[in-house]
Amino acid sequence: MNSMNSMNSTNSITPIIPIDPSITLVHHFLERSTRLYPDKVAIIHGKVRATYADINSRADNFALYLLSIGTRKGDRIALLMENCVEYVISYYGIMKAGAVAVPLNSDLKPEGLRYAIEDLEAKILISNKRFEKLISTSNLHKLGLVHLILKSPHELSALSSQLSTISFDTVSSPSPPTSCLLPPAGSSPSPSASRLPTLLPFDLASIIYTSGSTGGPKGVMLTHRNIVDNVSSICQYLRLTDKDIQMCVLPFFYVMGKSLLNTHIAVGGTVVINNQFAFPATVLKEMIAEKVTGFSGVPSTFAYLLHRSPLASNRDKLTSLRYVSQAGGHMSKAIKEELRRVLPSYTEIFIMYGATEAAARLSYLEPTCFSDKMESIGKAIPGVELMVLNDQGDVAANGEIGELVARGTNIMPGYWRRTEATKKALANGWYHTGDRAYRDNEGFFFLVGRQDDLLKVGGHRISPVEVEDVLMESGLFVEAVVIGLPDKLLGNKIAVLAVPVRNNCSENNILGYCTDRLPKYKVPSEARFAKNLPKKVSGKIDRRSCLVLYQQLVTDSS
Repeated sequence: MNSMNSMNSTNSITPIIPIDPSITLVHHFLERSTRLYPDKVAIIHGKVRATYADINSRADNFALYLLSIGTRKGDRIALLMENCVEYVISYYGIMKAGAVAVPLNSDLKPEGLRYAIEDLEAKILISNKRFEKLISTSNLHKLGLVHLILKSPHELSALSSQLSTISFDTVSSPSPPTSCLLPPAGSSPSPSASRLPTLLPFDLASIIYTSGSTGGPKGVMLTHRNIVDNVSSICQYLRLTDKDIQMCVLPFFYVMGKSLLNTHIAVGGTVVINNQFAFPATVLKEMIAEKVTGFSGVPSTFAYLLHRSPLASNRDKLTSLRYVSQAGGHMSKAIKEELRRVLPSYTEIFIMYGATEAAARLSYLEPTCFSDKMESIGKAIPGVELMVLNDQGDVAANGEIGELVARGTNIMPGYWRRTEATKKALANGWYHTGDRAYRDNEGFFFLVGRQDDLLKVGGHRISPVEVEDVLMESGLFVEAVVIGLPDKLLGNKIAVLAVPVRNNCSENNILGYCTDRLPKYKVPSEARFAKNLPKKVSGKIDRRSCLVLYQQLVTDSS
């Protein structure tokens, strides 16, 4: 382990070029762009077009309201809503008030919502009508929740008896009524707008819950500096400017979705919100109409865009598409090659790798290296160090497989109230990703899967990713996952759960294709089909949930 300290000589760090040296807090991005581009459209959502001046003004008023009801520096405020302008206003308003923004997964069930509210000791929840039933049946007032801020005035009736409920428009309008700025009866006087809490770069800005690969939900704590430095780094290597228009189909509760928001707000760009990716053709239509310059997604995003939309026949209409970027887990070589073939030749493809614990990004593959290093996650982004540790805890030789570790100012200080998990993840001053990887002679990193995902089949250890890549080469599937079924003789037998491109795909198609291309011990023994595969918050395939679904499909067919 001592050799870890000698990496600087072989793994030099590209410095971060700050967007503006005066920016030390996340909401400074919004405030800077408002000064520079007050009348420019910052957010497009359907027919709504919100300017920087409008968003910043409403965020200021929202912060003032939060202070008026007793919000203090460091208080955790939960956000439970789909991507929208109000989400953006809330996010920056919370941080202007010195509080901590906690975006919650919009797919939460009552037990998950109760866990988060109790774990956070949250007293304020911001939501909308879609979640009214979930909130009302979760009895959150019994867990200490006091205030509920809802998106529309007509959404107040059902919950007003349990919680102090107010409409979002009331508290964030450009000229909020005086009454909404008064503290509740019996509370201490609220601070004025001129007495906003003093914040430092190391203060918490956000907590993002992630299930990770093992254990229950963990709240990743991210400071203002974590986010500011990562945003600046991303803007640097993506070469973002105020001319960029980003189509955002990823949810803001996911760290990559939030990163797309922050990076484009930081440079004075425009974010186009589209929550209709279940209909990828409509997303493509809006990309063309809004002259989008950037599109980002996880592997399944691009798989569905390729197979469920007329992307290929519309490539000549994507005249403004400067780049696409992919993160959120391994994307098969077949999908990457198809994407390169279908997209306009001038559209750059950025392959990226990261983690919630890293405030989003850790590495990227420069587009000029795409053809030669297609299966690589590239090199460390500006401000980050990466290396591989072997099983003895020493720096791995080039080509030697071990655990990928990272350090940089973007790495979290720890998990919320999870001391032991924090110690394990941040051992020896490095963030331990849990991903198996190697580094080639040119300094490029390659992932080979997670240690936890390896399957024991007879005397062999098999990475599911290897088999999945072969399956995706067939062109038969939108996406596919390899899972291990318990087997008394072999330990595991290999099964496939796949989303077929066409309905006439059969189990024999899968087994026959693999038999011709894989050693016998890597060939799946059975397969089932689904309309879609379960995903984690990060957009990565949830292998545990896929196993449950597979077993249910077997039961239903018997």
